[in-house]
Amino acid sequence: MRLPVHRRPLAWRDPEAVVLALARTGDVVWTDAGPGASSGRSVVAWGPALTATGPDDLAVAWAELRAVLAGPRGDADPLGPAGWLGYGVGTWLLDRDATVGVGRGAPPSVTAGLAPDPDAPADLALLLTDRALVFDHGDRTVEAVVLGDDRWLSAVAAAWRDVPEGDPGHPAEPTAPSRPAVRQHDDDAYLALVERCQQAITAGDAYVLCLTTTTTVEGDVDDLAVYRRLRRSSPAPHASFVRIGPTSVLGASPESFLRVDAHGAVSSSPIKGTRPRSADPAVDACAAAELGADEKELAENLMIVDLVRNDLTRVAAPGTVAVAELFSVRSYRHVHQLVSTVTAVLAPGRTALDVVETAFPAGSMTGAPKRRAVQLLAAWEGRPRGVYSGVVGHLGLDGSASLAMAIRSIVVERATSRRPGRASVGAGGGITASSVPSVELEEVRLKAAALLRALDAVAEGASSAPAVPTRPVP
Repeated sequence: MRLPVHRRPLAWRDPEAVVLALARTGDVVWTDAGPGASSGRSVVAWGPALTATGPDDLAVAWAELRAVLAGPRGDADPLGPAGWLGYGVGTWLLDRDATVGVGRGAPPSVTAGLAPDPDAPADLALLLTDRALVFDHGDRTVEAVVLGDDRWLSAVAAAWRDVPEGDPGHPAEPTAPSRPAVRQHDDDAYLALVERCQQAITAGDAYVLCLTTTTTVEGDVDDLAVYRRLRRSSPAPHASFVRIGPTSVLGASPESFLRVDAHGAVSSSPIKGTRPRSADPAVDACAAAELGADEKELAENLMIVDLVRNDLTRVAAPGTVAVAELFSVRSYRHVHQLVSTVTAVLAPGRTALDVVETAFPAGSMTGAPKRRAVQLLAAWEGRPRGVYSGVVGHLGLDGSASLAMAIRSIVVERATSRRPGRASVGAGGGITASSVPSVELEEVRLKAAALLRALDAVAEGASSAPAVPTRPVP
């Protein structure tokens, strides 16, 4: 017998004010339409946590996910598993046949430096959300939704009276970076890795490799305060705040890894290609135009589009995989990005979880061919990627999915008995045979800079405003 779904309308409140009043602590997932949104929806949701790390735990958790999502129901939107699947979930899915060499039993040359950190965030962390508040920004309505016991509706209605009306106000902004941030790879080390990637490409081991690095800020971090700054300084189409256990993921992601609707329509929109924005309209327009015409960026994007097409073909109805958008330049607060979109329709009997199994880890964060790229990068990067370059989002009880790439994100870890609190920022870029190593270095600096500013931090040995990357004109 299925549990019933109960709904109750509530007076309009700003989602940020609601999170401040009702979710300052404890597990929560906030899918955020952004400050001052006039369209779209935000969702704040709660539920029991499902976490797993390592092959054995992940196998058990994945079986539980399949059971939770079995038998889609059309009355439960937006309830269902929500949170993150870290990059380790992707490598586990890719290596369940033990052919990649990044999982259990891999040779020491591959796993060197990848020993598990007992304090690291869980590979998989999801709330099996059974309670949610749905904010429709266009209609300015709020609906409380609960699965099962409807007493929560009365409790949240009573708490609603204590949620302030109106804009919650802007959080305090740091006047200047005051916290040091330690880069995993200094300039020379990252440049050497770029050259190593290019050597592998020249040798025929890969076509493109997404090389990543991490910058860490030690010390306690107020996750919600930092996210409030981030959502204003770096508005993004897939913004989110997720806190599960001792870890919070503060997301300003521009990239949709996967969308599946309740009828089986699928889309994936990989991003490959970046240029910085400029306050000068003429310079800004030139940067966007140059991105859309750059031979290296177009080739890199096209290789990942082909990889996504191949991934989706394995779960799609024959003849339905199509490139709906190729080489579109989209502009965000800090960068222009080159975006393509691949669409498909699920084959009969296939589910959103099947698409995740087939397409994760995302090609835009691995390279091509995917298996060899993952193997090479695992050996060279020197540490697990953790949440970064995984996905954050929602798997619906109605069969839908909305998962964004965990990029342009801050991972906050609260202190343990073994170490202080810390926050980390991942950044990466696609390396091809025609990459200019110094330009690739400046690109990862650019991608990390806005996130470090939200943390009131600056990387050691780097300016808080990285140099503008430029490419030679062909």
